[in-house]
Amino acid sequence: MKKVAVILSGCGVYDGSEIYESVLTLLNIEQQGMSYQCMAPNINQLHVINHLSGAVEADQSRNVLIEAARLARGEIIDLAEANPDEYDALIIPGGFGAAKNLSDFAISGSNCSVNPQVLDFTRAIHQAGKPVGLICIAPAMTPLIFGEDAICTIGTDEETAKAIEAMGGKHQSCPVDAVVVDQERRIVTTPAYMLAGSISEAGAGIGKLVEQIKALA
Repeated sequence: MKKVAVILSGCGVYDGSEIYESVLTLLNIEQQGMSYQCMAPNINQLHVINHLSGAVEADQSRNVLIEAARLARGEIIDLAEANPDEYDALIIPGGFGAAKNLSDFAISGSNCSVNPQVLDFTRAIHQAGKPVGLICIAPAMTPLIFGEDAICTIGTDEETAKAIEAMGGKHQSCPVDAVVVDQERRIVTTPAYMLAGSISEAGAGIGKLVEQIKALA
């Protein structure tokens, strides 16, 4: 049975992993006859967002691994202790945590950097010829991880697409229910909630992404 590593970035769309995208990813992995292992870096979140009001909770601090454990029902490991050799593929769901905790794209745009643990693990998977799936805003990290001319999509958002191109990536516009595949680099990306108006719309693209990941693995 193929085993997929899933890197989470917290719990909640505004400061961590997008919950629907994460759950849909795990569901589709199982439905495709594969297994998964959730993991996250053991670091503090950039900040904590009140998901009811949208306000920053300046007096609060939360840990990415501990928050992501909520999504994984406690079945999660520290990314620092994960062995890329044990996995056949990697998927990173979206949510602002991908742009705030796994990278600083939300703050620095095209001048951003990727968390070193995320970078090392993802590159190890990639260099072993295994496929990587990136969902929603997570594909913004594509050029920094996979190098110049790596192909990806975040949907149709022009500003984000320009930032990806400025970092050396190649952005392709894509509808919510489709995927973009960089066959040479074995990268699969889908817009999900960069475009989705509902959980079923997000699910359509995520389902296709997991199908492609299975085919490439």
